[in-house]
Amino acid sequence: MKRLILSIAALGMTAVASAQEAITPDVLRLLQAGEASSSVADKALRNAMARTSVAVLASDMSALQMGDTHFTYEVPVRSVTDQQSSGRCWLFTGMNVLRHKAARMHNMRDLELSQVYLFFWDQLEKSNLFLQGVIDTRNLPMDDRLVDWLFQNPLSDGGTFCGVYDLARKYGVVPREAMPETYSSNHTAQISMLLKWKLREMALRYRTMGEEGKSLRQIEAQKVEDLKTVWHILTLAYGVPPATFTWTQRDDKDKVVSSREYTPQEFYETFMDTSADYVMVMNDPLREYYKVYEIDYDRHTYDGRNWTYLNLPADEIKPLAVASLRDTVAMYFSCDVGKYLNRENGTLDLRNFDYESLLGTTFGMNKRERILTHASASSHAMTLIGVDIDTLTNRIEKWEIENSWGKTSGWNGKLIMTDPWFDEYMFRLVIDTRYVPAKYLDMYRQKPIRLPAWDPLFASGDE
Repeated sequence: MKRLILSIAALGMTAVASAQEAITPDVLRLLQAGEASSSVADKALRNAMARTSVAVLASDMSALQMGDTHFTYEVPVRSVTDQQSSGRCWLFTGMNVLRHKAARMHNMRDLELSQVYLFFWDQLEKSNLFLQGVIDTRNLPMDDRLVDWLFQNPLSDGGTFCGVYDLARKYGVVPREAMPETYSSNHTAQISMLLKWKLREMALRYRTMGEEGKSLRQIEAQKVEDLKTVWHILTLAYGVPPATFTWTQRDDKDKVVSSREYTPQEFYETFMDTSADYVMVMNDPLREYYKVYEIDYDRHTYDGRNWTYLNLPADEIKPLAVASLRDTVAMYFSCDVGKYLNRENGTLDLRNFDYESLLGTTFGMNKRERILTHASASSHAMTLIGVDIDTLTNRIEKWEIENSWGKTSGWNGKLIMTDPWFDEYMFRLVIDTRYVPAKYLDMYRQKPIRLPAWDPLFASGDE
């Protein structure tokens, strides 16, 4: 009898567990009962949401106005760029930093650099980085974490300032007129997809060659042959990079200063600030502050530098940015742009959307928790060009950003970011070492702690 009671008790425990683990009829009745008691306001919201965007309904009327557009320190913006349907924000942003400096140094009204020129070399270098990475790991099993990551990520049109820095120093730069954009450079998805197909096919062949006993020299010789195919595809999609070109320099009064022939490397040496060096600082609450980290395989060229950054609290990053802006020097800036962005007035403000009142719940994760759960990560690079500081309290009120979504986006192609938004969704800033105190430069000389390529902070966040 006692044994029977134990069996019944065990069955009861199983039934309870099942009720908790699955949506059973009893659980469903509880959910339906809660909805049956919903208010008239809930019914009105349900009707509204059936035909209206959640973002529209959650818009906070008190935050709709763009507000004051004055900035205490501001870098003059010249022509607004447009990356169109491509993930090249990192490249447009990096080129904006370079061209703003060049225009100021040489008293030019404007200078737009060719983004597609460096993008061509970026795609060739990334192809080689992937193919060589597969060769280097050819003796590891296919389900090894790194091998699997490589085949998942053979190529992308995304990147970081490290890529701009390494590519420009290796291949030089050219003005936009010397290599103009093409349809495929403005719409990268199709060519990127086809290149990834081909690169995976090539890489799989190298692993087969290794299994067949082919030497490393034979495999790498095959890689060079395969890169000829990649080169051909890139020239068809993006054009042939010019070896030389003629360009006329004009001053800010549109007067001709000079007209001559350049190579891309000569143009870089002549007009860019080649003496500048940079430090990437990051606000990464997952990691210990005041340490240097690098991301494995997060570089654009096989012989380049991994993405390396000094991790600092946000409040210690801001004075560095202000110091740069005081001297009218723009900075590469990246953030989770999709969060609380009002595209109509061009503001990044935590008050823009009241999702909690609309949906009757809270969204309480902090920055660290959002990164850890893949709810937030850096999704877009832009150029930080201005800051507004309250003269009485010395408190930062807002920041100004030059975007690369064209003139009609945001506020004349720019965005205004509140300081609280900066705290929550800013991730990294690249600053000229001239504006970085010695104590941080000393920290930056630490041996980096290497993080894996699949680290949560460097995966794409929700947009």
